[in-house]
Amino acid sequence: MGRMSRASASLPSALAAVGLAGGFLVARRTGRRELGGALFAAAGAWCARDWYRAAGPGAAAGLGALYVAAMGGSHPLAKRIGAWPSVAVVTAVTVIAAEAVTRAAASN
Repeated sequence: MGRMSRASASLPSALAAVGLAGGFLVARRTGRRELGGALFAAAGAWCARDWYRAAGPGAAAGLGALYVAAMGGSHPLAKRIGAWPSVAVVTAVTVIAAEAVTRAAASN
């Protein structure tokens, strides 16, 4: 797989955070869920491409599935702990996983 520096390994992780937290913020501020969804989808597509390049198809599929599951899982979690705490939790889990996978692939 391609080599990534520490900074480039962090870029898709940062974009995943933008997609999850930023998508929620856009939807909430504008009242238009489709705008938040568009940001979520665009960031996810960019991340998937970078994850594929950094760690291969299996890692990209797994991280992509986690990204989508995080968005879906944030809804029932929000009923228990609130919207912003839920977004923070699923974003943190996704970013930590993405960092771990991409950095492990870069060190091989």
